[in-house]
Amino acid sequence: MSEISIVLIEDHDLTRMGLKAALQSNSALQVIGEAGNATKGLKLLETAKPDVAVVDIGLPDMDGIELTRRFRSFQNETGDTATKILVLTMNHSEDTVLAAFAAGADSYYMKDTSIDKLTEAIQATYSGNSWIDPAIANVVLRQMRHVIPENDAPSQTKTVKIEALDSEYEQVLETYPLTQRELEILELIVAGCSNGQIAEKLYITVGTVKTHVRNILNKLCADDRTQAAVRALRSGLVA
Repeated sequence: MSEISIVLIEDHDLTRMGLKAALQSNSALQVIGEAGNATKGLKLLETAKPDVAVVDIGLPDMDGIELTRRFRSFQNETGDTATKILVLTMNHSEDTVLAAFAAGADSYYMKDTSIDKLTEAIQATYSGNSWIDPAIANVVLRQMRHVIPENDAPSQTKTVKIEALDSEYEQVLETYPLTQRELEILELIVAGCSNGQIAEKLYITVGTVKTHVRNILNKLCADDRTQAAVRALRSGLVA
């Protein structure tokens, strides 16, 4: 597997240096550039064209959301859409989260999460999967529940489309339908509950919860809990 090239755009020098050192310790990752503000960062992204850009929201000259929006505009003009954007922040307010995704961010990562999780998030983003920090997953799922039909939305309103479940997933569910217990656990996953919280609510062991979660992921052909929750909403398994 080739190295994943990364550009870091973070205004705090110590944070940026720490991130760079931690990421460079992984042989699968290579930091090819860094910038301390949005103006330099935008120019760097346009020239370096990394696989993944790690962008802090709280930049001094232009916030990371606006940087993301401008870079996406540049990509649309040039037709080069290879670079993925992972937003890095301490802010998990609903407005900020939705604005980041509306601007074109691929993934959303909270700074207080471990460096191992950041590596996982970068690899997932590079592979074309949206990595959503568990701390803000509920915000995205709530938005999907209250989605506005595209044709009825005001011109300035950003929407998230929910389409029918792909046929192959439907076939799996028809062959291996979820049990009543699995549906109960799926509803709690969508509500953002951890395995421990699910075990407490349903009066079962964490080990039993893990077994059910694994079965749910298999039946929904999902890679993780967030993807399972999204597919549950799309298929109508959870209202």
